[in-house]
Amino acid sequence: MKPIVTSAVAAALAICTLAASPQTRALATREYFYITGKYAGSPGVEVMSGQMYVEVWRPRRVTRKYPLVFFHGASQTATNWMGTPDGRPGWADYFLGEGYVVYMVDQPARGRSAWHASTNGPLTILPASDVERRFTASEVNGTWPQAKKHTQWPGSGPNKGRRGDPVFDAFYASQVEGLAGNAETQTGVQVAGSALLDKIGPAIVVTHSQAGPFGWLLADARPALVKGIVAIEPAGPPFQNAVVNEDKARPWGITDIPIAYDPPVKSPEDLQVVRETKPDSPDLAACSKQADPPRRLTHLQGIPVLLVTTESSYHAPYDHCTAKFLTQAGVKNTYLRLETQGIFGNGHMVMLEKNNMEVAALLQKWISDHIQ
Repeated sequence: MKPIVTSAVAAALAICTLAASPQTRALATREYFYITGKYAGSPGVEVMSGQMYVEVWRPRRVTRKYPLVFFHGASQTATNWMGTPDGRPGWADYFLGEGYVVYMVDQPARGRSAWHASTNGPLTILPASDVERRFTASEVNGTWPQAKKHTQWPGSGPNKGRRGDPVFDAFYASQVEGLAGNAETQTGVQVAGSALLDKIGPAIVVTHSQAGPFGWLLADARPALVKGIVAIEPAGPPFQNAVVNEDKARPWGITDIPIAYDPPVKSPEDLQVVRETKPDSPDLAACSKQADPPRRLTHLQGIPVLLVTTESSYHAPYDHCTAKFLTQAGVKNTYLRLETQGIFGNGHMVMLEKNNMEVAALLQKWISDHIQ
């Protein structure tokens, strides 16, 4: 039986690769700290709960005005940004080489941010079969119209992207349990993320997937400190799921917890929702949006927003709905489908795929052009 290539082995490979990379040679200091957290539990057996692990990479020469703060998605940790499961540099290295200070977090109750049975809700994790279907081998098992276009997951051979392939096994070894409740997760990150911004000052927030609501919620809580949002396939679409299921979701439109609207919204029932009678094209989902006249997301006004969708991801049928929702709510945004930029074959885990640096360069160009 062939041994599984563990995340530790993959990390070692990545370290060897990064040691020779120009980006890593730019690293001056690497440090970490915890933000927020409070003692909770029964008297005499209190634990600290709600704290968030933050890792900081500083370049030898900081040339960018604002740092980047990276928030990972479901089942992931900050390692998403540090390297790839086949040992190549990650986005943290790229942006470090571009002169940014880079902050990476483990969400509260995830990874190096402790979960406690006495204070936190239940945990969940994506099984390997779901990871194969949604992330790494959609060209084999995906059921949405764009799934067969997936070509960029690293590896080779007939088992690429599936259990038993060394790259897949290294990736799945890095998956961890996270809070099952979206409201608990978003509340914890809004508290800890706001404290982080208070500590470090103005920053650009980068989110992926499940972390998508964090960008909107941090901009809502600290509008003066969020200088831009780069949302990579954020959780969506508004109000109702698509592709995976058709369940009602995100009752506040793009979040599961309150976000400020004008006119004010006291409960999700105040938001009048209508659904498009037909989608923009046969391979796209019909969108749910606010009825006219729409309420505006007041605190997100004027913050540059980039929303990125890959060619083959399960988000490809519906991320345009999030862009439409933001526009309707008065939030100007740039919506980029990678295939329209000449970048083809990517799936949901774009930061880990073969052309991850090409995509990072596209993000950097947008940031330079839109955030002053």
